[in-house]
Amino acid sequence: MRVILDGTPLLGPRTGVGHYTGHLLAELPLLPGLDVAATAFTWRGLEEFAPALPPGVRPAARRIPARLVHEAWARTDAPKLEWLAGAADVVHATNFVLPPLRRARGVLTIHDLAYLKLTSTVSTASARYRELVPRGLRRAAAVVTPSAAIASEIVDTYRLDPATVTVTPLGVDAAWFDASPPSARWLAARGLPERYLLFVGTLEPRKNLPTLLEAVRGLHAEVADAPPLLLVGPSGWGPLPDQSRLPTGAVITTGYLPTNQLRRLVAGAVALCFPSFYEGFGLPPLEALAAGTQVVASDIPAVREVVGPLAGKGVRLVPPMDAEAFTDALIGVLKEIPDPAPGRSHARTFTWRRTAEHTAAVHAPPSPDPPHPVGGFRRHSSGLDLQQRKP
Repeated sequence: MRVILDGTPLLGPRTGVGHYTGHLLAELPLLPGLDVAATAFTWRGLEEFAPALPPGVRPAARRIPARLVHEAWARTDAPKLEWLAGAADVVHATNFVLPPLRRARGVLTIHDLAYLKLTSTVSTASARYRELVPRGLRRAAAVVTPSAAIASEIVDTYRLDPATVTVTPLGVDAAWFDASPPSARWLAARGLPERYLLFVGTLEPRKNLPTLLEAVRGLHAEVADAPPLLLVGPSGWGPLPDQSRLPTGAVITTGYLPTNQLRRLVAGAVALCFPSFYEGFGLPPLEALAAGTQVVASDIPAVREVVGPLAGKGVRLVPPMDAEAFTDALIGVLKEIPDPAPGRSHARTFTWRRTAEHTAAVHAPPSPDPPHPVGGFRRHSSGLDLQQRKP
């Protein structure tokens, strides 16, 4: 079975979707019966695409402007994916946008519904998913999503048959379990302190950094020798949070770091802070647990689903907009001597091989039952096809 995945998220700094796509492409060729290729929708940087692919994955891409082709797909059923990447049995759209297909079975990954629920917090490119996702759903035979929380939202919002939406939880790279804290010399060479709290992620509005910074301000008011907060991740969009009320040196911004350096910082942190008020899964807290690091995170459905079983055992969940609760949780982790064993044991249940196996099962041809009326999805009793409900 020839499967083509959208590998565009592999280009540029790896975000969460990029890591998901990269691990899926690395694992799928190891499963029997799959011939895996990857395509990309980009005009610039296409020469970097083939070197970014894992072993066993063939490039199947031609230079094409992403913005223009997305505009075409939002309005028409051309160009067909097979015209751009060649014939396939399955086309898996890893990042919200499923192109028009000629004969292939379409699989669409929807990571979350921020583009509907949090319209003021997403980038211009993500806002276009309001148009592109419904069209992709009409083309799709199946949908995958990383958590049951998001699956429920997708079914409710687009009025889908729940049987067509499959949860494929993300995995934890084995290297996280072997991560070692950085040495004092390594930190000093980069102007970083030996003791620190850590935030990891793109600096964008839904990461809820203002609440975290207010919590850090409260922490420094309560604890004389409180460690600073390191903000690690690429610049995103929207205004940067105001730091004028914070003590000097309470926050240090590093920018994007390669994964090998990031693992060191996570392993050496007093705690990973994850204050997002909306997420599709919550992989950074899980990776932190694998590295033996405590977690202070927002108590939101997807995060609760992933690390909630560890609440009180290396994980503290607090209301996302409650800065005082975050401050209290940070004070608590500073006083605690953590036991990393429960967190590591929990994290080991999430593997990328398992993600790939669940995904390959979705790729498999369906049973010869009569197809559903609309692109594999059930027509709602109202008669509307994939009609979005207002978020």
